[in-house]
Amino acid sequence: MTDEQLKAETGWVALPNARIYWEATGDPAGTPVLYLHGGPGGSLGRGGYRKRHDPSRFRTIGLDQRGCGKSTPLVQDDLDHLSENTTQALIKDIEAVREHLSIEKWIVTGASWGSTLALAYALEYPARVLGIALVAVTTSSREEIQWITEDVGRIFPEAWAEFAEAAKAAPGERVVEAYARRLAGQDRADARLAASGWDGWESTHTSLDPNWLSGPMFEDERERMTFALLVTHYWANDGFLVDGQEIIPRIHELNGIPGYLVHGRRDISGPAVTAWQLHRRWASSRLIVIEDEGHGGPASMAALTRAVEEIAAMV
Repeated sequence: MTDEQLKAETGWVALPNARIYWEATGDPAGTPVLYLHGGPGGSLGRGGYRKRHDPSRFRTIGLDQRGCGKSTPLVQDDLDHLSENTTQALIKDIEAVREHLSIEKWIVTGASWGSTLALAYALEYPARVLGIALVAVTTSSREEIQWITEDVGRIFPEAWAEFAEAAKAAPGERVVEAYARRLAGQDRADARLAASGWDGWESTHTSLDPNWLSGPMFEDERERMTFALLVTHYWANDGFLVDGQEIIPRIHELNGIPGYLVHGRRDISGPAVTAWQLHRRWASSRLIVIEDEGHGGPASMAALTRAVEEIAAMV
């Protein structure tokens, strides 16, 4: 791929209390492919996702989700509207970008939290989805959040004890709820301490991944705060997917839409059971387990690329 092929068209879509940043690469007449980043609270970063699909065949679109990346305002700068930042709002943001770019249907891809958002979007707008390809599959269920914030502490008991003590939880308050409360609080010095504590735990529970790099997840304090604030906000609320909006019980609604579920066997943070449960209930899905990877990795991303090509060949 040449630098010219990877050069992105960029812009923002103005919505109430937010501007959503988007970028598009490749042939404008090619098959549209949407990429949804992880987090909640991650970003498109340096745009490595743009290299995954042949720019002569595909038009690859990415967006920074509400409150993070190049979308404005950043969540910590607009705490008064934090309650409006929900999965349902993100789904509407995705639709606004699709309409802005005059795309009728697209292949929807996502990694980690992005896979949760991709499935929630597809369940809301199945007629807009040509196919779905996911890596490091999650659904942000209470069970998954309980595992990643508390139960995985059985593997890292020393680090989890420190993480839990630093939460300063009130009686009856879950660890994730305590961090969410402090990160969204008026005491911004305490919020920074909470963000640092959360970052340390994120770096710990991913440390058995074969592709893990030591050190903090985020060196930049602003990025660290954005991520910690949004991920705890979402996880403390079960991804805003409750009361009949849970993904696994509804996944059969996507039967007929091709789906690829790529997951690392060594993913300690998000065990493969979630991808397996989805696959069992989603007749038109394919489960691809990468035996020697964890929460994503080069082999997983190569599988995602192949999945998108196979979906494009079907439509």
